[in-house]
Amino acid sequence: MKTYLIKNATAVNEGKIFETDVLLKSGRIEKLGRDLSNANATIIDFNGNYLFPGVIDDQVHFREPGLTHKGSIATESRAAVAGGTTTFMEQPNTNPQTTTIEKLEEKFAMAANSSAANYSFLFGGTNDNLEELKRLDKNACSGVKLFLGSSTGNMLVDNEVVIEQIFRNTQMRISAHCEDETTIRENLAKYKDQFGDDIPIKYHPIIRSEEACYLSSSKAIALAKKTGARLHVFHLSTAKEMDLFVNDIPLKDKKITAEVCIHHLWFAAEDYDTKGTLIKWNPAVKTSTDRDVLWKALLDGRIDVVATDHAPHTLEEKDNVYTKAPSGGPLVQHALIAMLQKHKEGKISLEKLVQKMCHNPAILFDVKERGFLREGYYADLVEVAMNSNWTVSKENIYYKCGWSPFEGVSFDAQVKRTWVNGGLAYNQGEFATELLGERLTFDR
Repeated sequence: MKTYLIKNATAVNEGKIFETDVLLKSGRIEKLGRDLSNANATIIDFNGNYLFPGVIDDQVHFREPGLTHKGSIATESRAAVAGGTTTFMEQPNTNPQTTTIEKLEEKFAMAANSSAANYSFLFGGTNDNLEELKRLDKNACSGVKLFLGSSTGNMLVDNEVVIEQIFRNTQMRISAHCEDETTIRENLAKYKDQFGDDIPIKYHPIIRSEEACYLSSSKAIALAKKTGARLHVFHLSTAKEMDLFVNDIPLKDKKITAEVCIHHLWFAAEDYDTKGTLIKWNPAVKTSTDRDVLWKALLDGRIDVVATDHAPHTLEEKDNVYTKAPSGGPLVQHALIAMLQKHKEGKISLEKLVQKMCHNPAILFDVKERGFLREGYYADLVEVAMNSNWTVSKENIYYKCGWSPFEGVSFDAQVKRTWVNGGLAYNQGEFATELLGERLTFDR
């Protein structure tokens, strides 16, 4: 593996912004400091460009196995590194589902043969795989995923006795999709009576309502408090839910944690008029007031992590009436850039952005030696030119599905290079020919 010497970088790490050189050797950060030299290194002069730790996205759907017409580990991991995401944690609702140890290891084998980024997977809990879950080694994967609301993979866990047993029988962090299925079904029936299948998309956040979210997340949090389980609530979307979370102890000691996704920080209900089903997600994008309160909670520490819930579908699938258009959209290539745009708008500091997208996912999931710019850590790094305006178009989208909800949006910052395990995975539009991604290890 090449040795790289990065010169004149503006680094953002652990609450500080500072000028530094970085020596990358044998896949690791060998040295951080000024005026470094190495006769054998390939020198890359940042000329003041920004250096971030690689983004860790704790929630993606890369669609392999079984749904590879939408995306694959190979295609979506390339899109990830092009956007500065060097590590992903993929969800279990593929086909077949990742609900046995055997299927989990098969996914790891697929990623070993195709991933441009570092990888791990979440093990899916179901109504009937508790014994398999008990056998799962606590360091085998990222954690456990529960769909406590409907899922695109038919993985709804609704047996409350089983849910409590899962909470009591794993040392891993449980990540949960929280929406109350009964509430959603009742709301959907009401609008189907009125409109049939062609329900106007503006009713999506009313069908998948604030109350549906709050009922489920509050119940899950109460159960976590009762059992002592480590609970991470995925993709929060409502102001009301923010009252359920606190920031009174360090993240490493928190048992109950929270995540927000890019789309809930960027879009709001009025965007349905122009974006239609392209911004149909579960949970739904809700009001601008909800969005404002999510931002407040992100900044004050009640929300710990920013992720994407990257979930590609083809345009043909999306271009359907309401009840047939699937929920989800591609985001992993544009996550860091979108948040940097919000920094430009004065919404969030660079230090806070790096904390929420790089440091905190590593802390939360006990990821070993990643997520920080530290000597001895894996060299997962991103170079960003902060004043390099460009516009998202089909020509520069790397998702297999070929579209983005950000098409036509101009961004001021641009990812120039991404290193994964010390190798140059992405270099100004070019991808490494070798696979650089590695299986994540954990320190639990």
